[in-house]
Amino acid sequence: MTCLCDIFLLRSLSMECIFLRHGIAVACEEWNGHECDRPLSDEGCPKTKKAVAGLQTLGILPTHVLTSPFRRAQETAKIVIQSFALTSEALQVCQELQWDQSPLGLCALLKKFPEHSQVICVGHEPHLSQSVAYLVFGNTVPGLSLKKAGACCVRIDGEPHIGTAILKWWLTAAQLRRLR
Repeated sequence: MTCLCDIFLLRSLSMECIFLRHGIAVACEEWNGHECDRPLSDEGCPKTKKAVAGLQTLGILPTHVLTSPFRRAQETAKIVIQSFALTSEALQVCQELQWDQSPLGLCALLKKFPEHSQVICVGHEPHLSQSVAYLVFGNTVPGLSLKKAGACCVRIDGEPHIGTAILKWWLTAAQLRRLR
């Protein structure tokens, strides 16, 4: 039988993972450089700042920020770092967040963080929604997709494993901007 103290213990061992898609980037056809160097657009930067302000309204207190090595994701992650007044030590560039990586690699990476962490993962589609689907449902889910600067949050009780997370919320960038 589970007692009330066991429920509180489970809550204290929970990790929250917020998946944040990078903001609006310069259009591919307007960019002459390498794809990994494509930055946020003039429109994308302020919209992303407003979406991240919406995350603050939700009471998120990130302990770690993980980002894809692509420039647009790193710029989005830096907005998170600045908005939450985190030190640069909280930011980690991770190959596991590139758009072409397996969600299983990200799951393994999350196992390295303390159970009480709030981790923001900044990356790309379809990788982010596939990672969420694996963590929550244990498999891919057609139609699940994060909009640019949109975010979702999952709670992981204990060690991260496929199919064990709980989806807490899923918000578009427009919804996050309205929350601020």
